[in-house]
Amino acid sequence: MTMFKGILIEKDEAGYRAGIQEIDEGQLPDGDVTVRVSHSTLNYKDGLAITGRGPVVRRFPMVPGIDLVGTVEASTHPDCRVGDAVLLNGWGVGEVHWGGLAQKARLKGDWLVPLPAQFSPQQAMAIGTAGYTAMLCVLALERHGVTPAHGEILVTGAAGGVGSVATAVLAKLGYTVVAVSGRPEEADYIKRLGVSEVLDRAEFSAPGKPLAKERWAGAVDVVGSHTLANVCASTKYRGVVTACGLAGGMDFPATVAPFILRGVTLAGIDSVMCPRADRLDAWRRLGTDLDMAKLELISHEIALGEAIPTAAKLIDGEIRGRVIVDVNR
Repeated sequence: MTMFKGILIEKDEAGYRAGIQEIDEGQLPDGDVTVRVSHSTLNYKDGLAITGRGPVVRRFPMVPGIDLVGTVEASTHPDCRVGDAVLLNGWGVGEVHWGGLAQKARLKGDWLVPLPAQFSPQQAMAIGTAGYTAMLCVLALERHGVTPAHGEILVTGAAGGVGSVATAVLAKLGYTVVAVSGRPEEADYIKRLGVSEVLDRAEFSAPGKPLAKERWAGAVDVVGSHTLANVCASTKYRGVVTACGLAGGMDFPATVAPFILRGVTLAGIDSVMCPRADRLDAWRRLGTDLDMAKLELISHEIALGEAIPTAAKLIDGEIRGRVIVDVNR
């Protein structure tokens, strides 16, 4: 019997709870690739799953962790060989299929992509789903023709994982980035990522007008709700807003005015079921468009034993940037 350590979320008559346990390898779910995990991450979704503050987990028991990187230990998948370094983002892992916050994972090989040669395992997880999602947002802005010459790009939730990476990438590509944050104590950190200005979240979080003064050529929004509505209302003619999060709520209390009077595009960004070709493109671009020095600024590493209390801090907005989890310490 082979045992490994991991976070297990359970729900029964005793309630909802998450704890570190010794898990029998025979409990792993079905899959054609077994990965020895080296690192995972903590994302907002993981925080909701571990704390139980959101209905993320849909099957119990569940190992959380929507990201992982590691080495193939066993495989019957034609594209995955023993010894390959691989990573995973999304695909319902940590929600309906056991995820990365454990020392082993059994997965579908179709979900895995090769670890890019330019990234160490720790760097890949410093990027993780948040950074890969941020890159998908940047690619969407480019696909819709938004260039640095068009004007300022607004990034909401700029001190968080998606916002931090989006800001760093956009700044390196030559865009003028304006950040929105509800954490004034993080203003210096955000400015070091390359923003020209930091705005208070309060300017966007209350109900606004259907149309506001035009300012943004594009935007990356992780908040939703009134913030997203206000961002759309103040976007320039034919500007593009990418929406990839709901930290402020799932509602969208807006009007059609920005879309039919200014031709604004609202581009939805899904990282969970994103096709493989787009994933590979996003990771390729991260290899060239993300400053590794800023990646060190964005991230910090914790041990698996610290993941549960850190998850609560993440949901409470007390964590800056990206959290890497070394599952073997």
